[in-house]
Amino acid sequence: MKDIQLRDIRLKKSHMAQAFDASAQQSLLTARAEEALALAKRLGADAAEVGASVDQGIGISVRLGEVETVELSRDQGIAVTLYVGQRKGSASSTDASSASIQAAVEKALSIARYTGEDKAAGLADAALMATELPDLKVHYPWALTTDEAIELALACEQAGRDVEGISQSDGASLSSGEGVRVYANSHGF
Repeated sequence: MKDIQLRDIRLKKSHMAQAFDASAQQSLLTARAEEALALAKRLGADAAEVGASVDQGIGISVRLGEVETVELSRDQGIAVTLYVGQRKGSASSTDASSASIQAAVEKALSIARYTGEDKAAGLADAALMATELPDLKVHYPWALTTDEAIELALACEQAGRDVEGISQSDGASLSSGEGVRVYANSHGF
């Protein structure tokens, strides 16, 4: 069974860095956030904020020279919070299509219209919003195929097992992932 699973995995030849373009993802998420903000304003929200994200990853675990698990993941989401006066409503979706964004905005607006007033609800003052966003240099993509990840995990475990006196292993694992997050609000942030 493991031979079949490993063969199927290797046939896929997943290559994370080629499949995930962080710059393109950021542009897409920014456009989706702007779409949600414009819709919220058009439907009557006094203020709005949007958070959108997409993440992709790979996880490999091996034990005693055999592959135990291979996990490839890709998640996305968009969340909107709208304010009508001092009333707040939030909704989210894992589907970033225009229809889904519209449904989330409409649901959040509906919720906001039926919640109680909260004098602490609302966006922070526009003057408090950051105006300079430095590059924190935290994005270091790792162009790693599924085969390479398996080979590295197996090599790591074997390095431990090669130490004199070590005959058993709880295994080794390798994981890598990258993601993009976008935040926007009706103050122009």
